[in-house]
Amino acid sequence: MKVFLMYKDRNFDLQQELPSNAQALIQDLALDTLFNAMACGDEFLFEVARKALLAGLNNDPDIIIYRQDILKDCLENPAIIRAIYDIAIESIEREKKNYLGIFSRYPAAILHRSLEVLQLFVEMLKKLRTIADEHAGKFRSEGFTAFFKMLNRELSDEYFAIIQKHLRELQFRGGVLISAELGKGNKGNNYILRKPLDKKQGWMERIFGPRPAVHTFSIAERDESGARALAELKDRGINLVANALAQSADHILAFFKTLRAELAFYIGCLNLHGRLSSIEESVCFPLPAVPGERRYSFKGLYDACLALTLGRKVVGNDVNADRKDLVIITGANQGGKSTFLRSIGLAQLMIQCGMFVPAEFFCASTCDGLFTHYKREEDVTMKSGKLDEELNRMSDIVDLITAHSMVLFNESFAATNEREGSEIARQIVGALLDKHIRVFFVTHLYEFAHSFYDKNMANALFLRAERQDDGSRTLKLIVGEPLQTSYGEDLYNSIFGTSCPSDSASNPACSSDNSLVMD
Repeated sequence: MKVFLMYKDRNFDLQQELPSNAQALIQDLALDTLFNAMACGDEFLFEVARKALLAGLNNDPDIIIYRQDILKDCLENPAIIRAIYDIAIESIEREKKNYLGIFSRYPAAILHRSLEVLQLFVEMLKKLRTIADEHAGKFRSEGFTAFFKMLNRELSDEYFAIIQKHLRELQFRGGVLISAELGKGNKGNNYILRKPLDKKQGWMERIFGPRPAVHTFSIAERDESGARALAELKDRGINLVANALAQSADHILAFFKTLRAELAFYIGCLNLHGRLSSIEESVCFPLPAVPGERRYSFKGLYDACLALTLGRKVVGNDVNADRKDLVIITGANQGGKSTFLRSIGLAQLMIQCGMFVPAEFFCASTCDGLFTHYKREEDVTMKSGKLDEELNRMSDIVDLITAHSMVLFNESFAATNEREGSEIARQIVGALLDKHIRVFFVTHLYEFAHSFYDKNMANALFLRAERQDDGSRTLKLIVGEPLQTSYGEDLYNSIFGTSCPSDSASNPACSSDNSLVMD
């Protein structure tokens, strides 16, 4: 039996390796906040969410839409989904309790345990079949339709009747019938378990009827050696059956484990949807497009991790970046630039693993890889300067990046002077664009930003953090030319309660372009 709730043609691999830049994505996009919201304290749900999101960048639009349809069914029938998930968990947990321990090498013990486990699994499979019979009509997705059809086909009444019959026979209530041959030195070999003759006899016939000519012997009650020898003969006879039964139990256990892993992704989505709904945040199912279409537009996109952390609605943004390969974000300090950049990364991961996204509308082309290059805090253990560290991280990204990838830069290459940092950024971004790699770049480097603006490029979009005339921030991004100031003076005034003098030499908090290092 196959599950196929994550892919049409294969099962979800919980052991798959994550991208080599997974830790950077987790740190820069605050993904642990999202994973925790999906897990609700469950370590298994946390791990499945981590694997599904970080390993989902290989998914094409067909897989994305396949999962979206399944997730829509889950949102419409959450109680049924959780009931199926609970059956999978109960099956796995109860199987664990039936432990062989030191008796795992004895066929009789293996057979006994396998019988108990299979009897348990039959009970759980019947519960699944009941759910399929009662609720299959409520599901419309291709994935769940195929899943419930499989349950009805594989778990028919005839199947359960045959299974129960075999399990009763394998209890050997009437003894074990084994045949064997004499080998060299009159040693027994070729032990085969035989099916008892299915003869229905009345009690009179059993007592007075003719008996077959057989040789019998009895073992004395205190003959321990004889008892051990007889037990060994029995183990040889039932060895093949015990192994076959154990494999059958393992096969059904694998089905329940796969069912649990694949449903865990959707349970995590249900948990996240509940958290976002509780703070009245909107979500939508995005429209995925192939990389060649170069689509990227959205309405009301917000940072889900920020909303989860604050426990309330946050400001969203509307952007149309279709046919754009470069988006440069500049503007006022603490105007929402870094938050916007994080929302881009989160949405890309969420769309590619088949989830809803935190927006009112979202349409984007898939990418082959997602990379982040964020400024890091000063590390006293570093053996070289911050610029060297930034360039080394950029080199690592270049070694991994492929065409149709996406790179998010957050105040990169600002560890040196304006001119040098701008030139480094300009050359790197130019090389990425030549390879059709989409770039989002938050920066205070005016020379860098304006050099691309002056080129009047058709595939570039320039956004600016909005600032009101009184210095307040709306946390909205607007289309606009990069400015030479980041309005650090506003922050100076809000912190110190006085105007920032124009002489920046006597006031290090104010730079020559009135910007502060924080955003």
